[in-house]
Amino acid sequence: MSACVPTRADEPRREEHSHEPHSPPPARRPRLAGADVSASIAVFLIALPLSLGIALATGAPLQAGLVAAAVGGLVAGRLGGAPLQVSGPAAGLTVVTAELIHQYGWRTTCAITVLAGLAQLGLGLLRVARTALAVSPAIVHGMLAGIGVTIAVAQLHIVLGGVPHSSVLDNLRELPAQLARVHPAALSVSVLTLALLVLWPRLPGRAGKLLRKVPTPLVAVAVATTTASLMGLSLPKVDLPSWSSHALAALPDGPVLGLVAAVLTITLVCSVQSLLGAVAVDKLVAGRPEQSARVGRSDLDRELLGQGAANVVSGALGGLPIAGVAVRSSANVHAGAVSRNSTMLHGVLVVVAALLMVPILELIPLASLAALVMAVGIQMVSLHHIRTVTRHREVLVYAVTTLAVVFFGVLEGVALGIAMAVGVALHRLTRTRITHDETEGVHHVHVRGQLTFLAVPRLSRTLHLVPQGAAAVVELDGSFMDHAAYESLQDWQNTHTVHGGTVELVGRRSGVRIGEPTGPAGLQALTGVATEESADCRCHPWTPWRNHQCEIPEAALLRDGQPGDAQGTGAGDAGGSATPSDADGALRTDGTDSTRGRGDIGEPDKVSAPSPSYGGTDALAQPDAPRDNTADASKDTGTSTATGTGAGPGTGTGTDAATSTGARTGAAADTGARTGAAADTGAATDTGTGAATDTSRPSARQLARGISAFQRNTAPLVRGELARLAREGQQPSQLFLTCADSRLVTSMITSSGPGDLFVVRNVGNLVPLPGRESGDDSVAAAIEYAVDVLEVRSITVCGHSGCGAMQALLASEPGAAQTPLRRWLRHGEPSLERMSDEDRPWARLAGRAPADAVEQLCLTNVVQQLEHLRAHESVARALRAGELELHGMYFHVGEAQAYLLTEGHEDRVFDHVGVADLSA
Repeated sequence: MSACVPTRADEPRREEHSHEPHSPPPARRPRLAGADVSASIAVFLIALPLSLGIALATGAPLQAGLVAAAVGGLVAGRLGGAPLQVSGPAAGLTVVTAELIHQYGWRTTCAITVLAGLAQLGLGLLRVARTALAVSPAIVHGMLAGIGVTIAVAQLHIVLGGVPHSSVLDNLRELPAQLARVHPAALSVSVLTLALLVLWPRLPGRAGKLLRKVPTPLVAVAVATTTASLMGLSLPKVDLPSWSSHALAALPDGPVLGLVAAVLTITLVCSVQSLLGAVAVDKLVAGRPEQSARVGRSDLDRELLGQGAANVVSGALGGLPIAGVAVRSSANVHAGAVSRNSTMLHGVLVVVAALLMVPILELIPLASLAALVMAVGIQMVSLHHIRTVTRHREVLVYAVTTLAVVFFGVLEGVALGIAMAVGVALHRLTRTRITHDETEGVHHVHVRGQLTFLAVPRLSRTLHLVPQGAAAVVELDGSFMDHAAYESLQDWQNTHTVHGGTVELVGRRSGVRIGEPTGPAGLQALTGVATEESADCRCHPWTPWRNHQCEIPEAALLRDGQPGDAQGTGAGDAGGSATPSDADGALRTDGTDSTRGRGDIGEPDKVSAPSPSYGGTDALAQPDAPRDNTADASKDTGTSTATGTGAGPGTGTGTDAATSTGARTGAAADTGARTGAAADTGAATDTGTGAATDTSRPSARQLARGISAFQRNTAPLVRGELARLAREGQQPSQLFLTCADSRLVTSMITSSGPGDLFVVRNVGNLVPLPGRESGDDSVAAAIEYAVDVLEVRSITVCGHSGCGAMQALLASEPGAAQTPLRRWLRHGEPSLERMSDEDRPWARLAGRAPADAVEQLCLTNVVQQLEHLRAHESVARALRAGELELHGMYFHVGEAQAYLLTEGHEDRVFDHVGVADLSA
């Protein structure tokens, strides 16, 4: 079958096709993209009712909301550093603005907005935008939650047909009296608005999917307005006075200190909300490959300048303070905007509406706008944020900030929140737990937390509980030790050792032990750097994903066998050569593995194209072909090199089904070169005389040490979340179907945690067609369970580079022995046929052609398995109902780069997933 596979060399037409650009060249791109036009309309339809509602909530003239929305779109959209962030009157500024209007009047509030804009311009010129991101998220979320509570309580009076008061306490105090005199018409319109806000995004089916494209706020306000007009309800409605009488800014009038505090408050809230919003927009754009390729990262200093200019203009024209708005920005990104033109065009539409749609806007009942703003305020108290700050033990900061904002004001609340955050940080720095216990004659001293001079008295008392001459283990779980603590620990250790005792310092990382540290080397136990080991483990803390694996020191090898004799499968002597039959990465059709890795079945990222002369008893390379492992490792051809830490005697010329999953040499930039200390988890067949002692394999001791590290370090952090999952059951949102390759760590690639993914792994990430399973229904059962029972919203098929199953498919011979592996791989034969089909375009990577036939088949296999998925009844039914999405993904192991299959692209292009720069 491999003879039918076309290659790049003899297919010039395919080569030309594979280099077809993924998107039109910039020179041909129109100045105003259609995506920007449609996105601007969607944002405008959301901004119009929200701007009026926020103006109503602040007590400002309703036109001020329209002015701020227009200026935010035109000025901040043109000058800001976040192209897709939409600015305008924000709910987070409602409480602050309402207080200023009540205290100073509307015209002075406009002047304060101008001064705050000038302050933002100064901060932008000083390039201090990143400093705002140093504010604890718990403070920001607490501030927004407090503002949300204040908004909701105030608007509740309008919903009930009354008038809100100036403070939260007054609103709460008058609420019982307001409930006794409810206005039925206002309440009915408000309830209708709230019901639509809740139910509209949940409309089921294909029709619901189409209807959900209409913005929910617009639908809610429009339906409530139409209902009130048709029923002839007598309600207070929007009143837009003539623009000729619109109030503009005046010179500030009031006490200087009060005005300065007001300016600082507006500056702080606007700046922090806008900068955090810009970072959030970057994250949204990074998750959409079709936009991230055309939209650059946000320039936070420029964004601060743009927000400052917008506030100056808005305040001068009699508008509300302006900040980046999360709801509109999210709608802009999801609508497909690709440039700042969408934001600016939405501002133009607001101007047109303010001039030409006044008669329509004046039909809107104030109760409907109040219900809309109240819903926004309730949403600002996010349960997700509460769970997050609780998990990070910052709920006290969140609660203090929220309550202080509600009862004292925004500036006071943020100040108290910052003070609480500093207090919590100092408490954590000084809180050190030191315990002592004895187990089987060994005294264990556990130190949890940072070891500073404040903890020295407790440390000294605990250490002196260890009797002279006893064996002691001191476990230091922290990242900092000052000089006073170091001297106290070192003096005790020296004294205890002189009196015949033994001391073992255990670092915070699993497997790191320092037998008898001398001098400052003892401090390195805290960071996991071992300078003098008594145990047979040498870990590398500079490689976090390798910390749990260890190299075996030479002393341990001398106990078990001579390093020079180690030429077995999986490890050889320094510079030694591996058996040629194990050199290249391909699966044998008889079920054995001729690679250095397993997994799927553990191939490196780049392998030579398979040879047509492949047979059932040999790998791709010819048996008599000499090989240089060191050179091959640098070329990433699949040879596993050793560093003189071999497994023991024996020639090791048999097949190897082991996986090298352990520590790799620091110099190796790919997956080809690996140290002999790799954890060899398979069973190597040794044809030498005598059994080889393979010390590179993980032992029960290593497994127990890893479990112990989990119980000690990780379990306390995740126990609460796992307890919740145990109570509520699993509710994953995605089915992730990927390969069994050990290098594919799904939680790492997708940044997911417990309960997020329902994962199915098999050799080659294959999805058998219905009726072709031949007794193996495991994949079909998992799909049915995920779709029908767990109700996942998406299914992702993920292939990867250097897939051993795809190499075996390419190299297979007709009539080969039907081993279990070969029978399973027959489900990948449609992928081979698809790649050989001249009438179908090849799946390819954006920006480059596949490296070889193996990578081409890996990409094609993902596309083919997605088609197999659609043939399953449960999947087809969910797709028809619009309840499920299918995604294709390709992960290049050597590059650590993920590619997503572009939706709706007939040429099947896998586009790279960009990176959100959170520190921009």
